[in-house]
Amino acid sequence: MFRTALRNVLAHKARLLMTVLAVMLGVAFVSGTLVFTNTIAEAYQKSSAKGFDHVDVAVRPDYQDAEGDRVGKEPELTQALLERSARVPGAASAVGVVSGFTAMADKDGELIGNGFQSQGGNYWGTKDPRYPLVGGHAPKGPGEILVDAETAERAGYEVGDTVRLSVDGPVLKPTIVGIFTTDDGNVAAGGSLALFDTATAQKLLGKPGTYDEIAVGAKPGVTQAALKAELDRALPKDVTETTTGERLADEQAEMIASSMSGMKQGLLVFAGIALFVGTFIIANTFTMLVAQRTRELALLRAVGASRRQVTRSVLVEAFVVGTVAAVTGLLAGIGIGAGLRSLMGSFGGTVPDGPLIVSPGTVGAALAVGVLVTMLAAWLPGRRAAKIPPVAAMSSVHAKATAKSLVLRNTLGALFSAAGIAVVLAATTMSGSDGQAPMGIGAVLLIIGVFILTPLLSRPLIAAAAPVLRVFGISGKLARQNSVRNPRRTAATASALMIGLTLITGMTVMAGSLQKAIDKMASASIRADYVVSMNNGYNLSPDVEEKLRKTDGVTATSPMRNAPSRIDGETEHLTGVDGATIGRLTDLEVRTGTFEVGGSRVVVDEDTAASHHWKTGSAFTVSYEDGKKQRLTVAGVYVGNDMISGIMLDAGTLTPHQSHPADMRVMVKTSEGASGAVKDRLEKALGDNPAIAVQDKEDISDQIAQLFTLMLNMVYGLLAMAVIVAVLGVINTLAMSVFERSQEIGMLRAIGLDRRGIKRMVRLESLVISLFGGVLGIGLGVFFGWAAGELLGTSMATYELVLPWGRMALFLLLAGTVGVLAALWPARRAARLNTLEAIKAE
Repeated sequence: MFRTALRNVLAHKARLLMTVLAVMLGVAFVSGTLVFTNTIAEAYQKSSAKGFDHVDVAVRPDYQDAEGDRVGKEPELTQALLERSARVPGAASAVGVVSGFTAMADKDGELIGNGFQSQGGNYWGTKDPRYPLVGGHAPKGPGEILVDAETAERAGYEVGDTVRLSVDGPVLKPTIVGIFTTDDGNVAAGGSLALFDTATAQKLLGKPGTYDEIAVGAKPGVTQAALKAELDRALPKDVTETTTGERLADEQAEMIASSMSGMKQGLLVFAGIALFVGTFIIANTFTMLVAQRTRELALLRAVGASRRQVTRSVLVEAFVVGTVAAVTGLLAGIGIGAGLRSLMGSFGGTVPDGPLIVSPGTVGAALAVGVLVTMLAAWLPGRRAAKIPPVAAMSSVHAKATAKSLVLRNTLGALFSAAGIAVVLAATTMSGSDGQAPMGIGAVLLIIGVFILTPLLSRPLIAAAAPVLRVFGISGKLARQNSVRNPRRTAATASALMIGLTLITGMTVMAGSLQKAIDKMASASIRADYVVSMNNGYNLSPDVEEKLRKTDGVTATSPMRNAPSRIDGETEHLTGVDGATIGRLTDLEVRTGTFEVGGSRVVVDEDTAASHHWKTGSAFTVSYEDGKKQRLTVAGVYVGNDMISGIMLDAGTLTPHQSHPADMRVMVKTSEGASGAVKDRLEKALGDNPAIAVQDKEDISDQIAQLFTLMLNMVYGLLAMAVIVAVLGVINTLAMSVFERSQEIGMLRAIGLDRRGIKRMVRLESLVISLFGGVLGIGLGVFFGWAAGELLGTSMATYELVLPWGRMALFLLLAGTVGVLAALWPARRAARLNTLEAIKAE
C-alpha cells in the first residue's frame, strides 16, 4: 500500500501541483515571518548589548507608587549621589547620564528619524568612553553639540555646520563641533542622537544638577554583583535602585523580544488565514482524486485491502505532498525573510548588521505546519475513500451523498450559524473589551456555519445568475449546470475566496466608520482654528503657547496642560486650560451646570463625575504633585470624548503646583480663520520647527485618513496571500474538473460546440463560482463590520456605520477578475482536448 501511495503521487503530480503551491505559500509566510522577526530581534539585541559594555551597575531613581493623598514621589539623582557612587569600594568610575527627546532637522528642514527615535543626551567631560569621537572635540556650552556618525552621513552634516534642534518646542541652532560613533539601537533603526555638554543637557532635557541614571564602572577583578551590593549599602534605598549591566542587557533583550512578539503574532495570524484557506484546496483536491480513482480504490478493497489501509494510503500521499510543500516553503520563507529585511532599508528603516537567523524552531515549525495541515485536510477525503465498497470496481459510479447526510449537514450548518449570529448579537450589547471574546467566538461559529451551508446556498444564489448567463447561449447554460452539479466542490472552492473577502470587507467597513467617527469628533468638539502639538506626541514647552498668543491675528489660545493628582485615594489626571478662552475654543455638550473654569471652579466629563458620584455643585479635595491640597467645586458636567475628557481647571490654578509644566497641545483661534497664510504665519512664529505640527480640522482629518489608509493597505497586502491561495484553488478545481469531464467535453465537441464555446463555458463556470464566494464574503464582512462597530459605539458616541459601496463593488469586481484569470489555463486545456481521445476516456 505504501508503494501504491507513492506511485499515485507520481502519477498525479500535475494535479497535486496546485496543492503543493497552496501549502508552500502558507509555510513560506510562516517561516518568512519567523526568520524576519528572529533576525531583527537578534540584530537589535546584539547592538543594544554593546551599549552596556561601559556599564557594570546602573543607579536609577526609585519611583514610588502613589498612595493615600500623595502623588507618586519623583526622587532625584543629584551630584552628591554621583560623587558618593564614585567613592564606593570597587568603583572605578561613575558617569552621570542625561537623556531625552531631541528632534533634529536635516538640511532641507525635514525631521530625521521617527519621533521617539530622535534622542539627545550628555557627553561626559572631555572624553566620554561611551561615545568615541571620530572628529572634532567635546561640546562646551549651549551653542555646541555632537552628532552621531550615521546621522551626519545621512543628512550630510560635517563639523562646523549649524543644525536645527528642538527639545520641547523652541528651535535651537547650535554648531556641530564633533562626530562620534555609537551602538545605540535607536540610531541603528534610523533615528538620531545629539549630545550636549552635561550642564546644557540637564537644563534642556531634565533638571539642572540632576541625572536620569548613574553608570558605575567596576575596578578590575570586581564583579558586577559585588559592586551592586556595595552600592546598595552606600546609597539611600528610598531614592535609588541598582541594576547590573548584565541584567540591563537581559531586560533590553526581553523588551526587544516583547516588541517583536506583537509583529510576529500579527504576521502569523495572516499566515494562519492563508493556511486555513489552503485546507479547502487540499481537501477539495484529495476529494476529487478519490472520486476519480473510485475503481482503483474499490479494486484494492476487492483484493484484500482494509479500510484502514486505504485511509493510510491517502494520508501517505498527503504526507509526501506536505513534506515537499514544507521544504520548498521553508526555502522560500528564508528568501522572504531576507527580502523583508532589505525592504525595510528601501523604505528608510535601518536594521543593525547581523546574520540571517534560521533557528531550529523555524525549521521545525515549517515542517510541522506543512505536513500537519496537509494531512489533517486530507483525512476526511481519506476516510471517504475507505468507505468505497468493493463492488464499485464493477462500475465507475459509487454511492453519492444520501438525503440523510444532506439533512444532517444542513441542520448542523443551521445550528452553527444561528449560534454564531446569536453570540455576535449578544456581544454587540456588551461594553468595551467585555464583548471582544464573545464577538470572536461568534464570528468563528458563523463562518463555520456558513461554510457548512454553502452547498445549500449555492443553488439559489447561482440560479439568480441564470438570466445573465442566458446571454451567452448554450455555454452559459452549461456553465450554470456545471456550477451546481457538485455543490460540495463548488462550496469548498468558493469558501476559500469567501474567507479572504470577509476579512477584507469587515476591516474596510470598520476603518471607514471609525474614520468618520473621529472626523465628527474633531469637528464637533473643537472650535479652534488650529491645534498645535509635537509630531511624536511628546509634551510642548509653555513657551510655545506664549509665542502663539503674541502672533499677529491670534485672538485666543489655550494650553491643554496635563498633571497627575490624587483624589479620594485614586490617581486622576488634571488638564489645565485658559479659563477665559477655553469656551471659545471647544464645543462640548454640557449636561448640567455651566462650562465655567476659573479659580477653584472646574468642569468634569460625565464618566469621571459618575465614577466619583459628583454632580454640579459637588466639592472635592485634590492633592497636587507638590503635596499641597485644594478644595475644588464642580461648575459643570460635560460629554467627553477620546480627544477631550477628564477634569479641566484653570492653568493659573494648576501651574504653581507643577515642577515642570508642559502642554499636550495648544488650541489657537485666529481672526482670519484657517488658511494657508495663517498656518505659515504660525509655523514661522515657532521657527519653522519640523517637530511641531500646526493642524487645522482638515489636517487632522487627513492625518486620520492617512493612518487608516496605511492600516488598510497593510491588511490588504497581508490578506493578498489568502486571495492568491484561493485563486490557486479555483484553478485546481477547474483543471481537475476538466480532466474529470474529458468524455463529456469530447461529446460536446462532437455534437458541434466549438473550442471557443468550450473556453467560454469553463470561464463562465469559474466566474460564477468566484462571484458566489465574493457575494458571501462581502455579505459576511458587512455583518461583522456592523457588529464590531456596535461594540465600538459603546465607547465612541460619534460612531456610525459607513458602508463603502465603491470599495465593495471593487471587491466584487476583484472576485470576478479572480474567476476569469483562474480559468485561463483550464479553459485552454479543455479546448485543446482531442475529441476522439476525450470520448474514449473513462
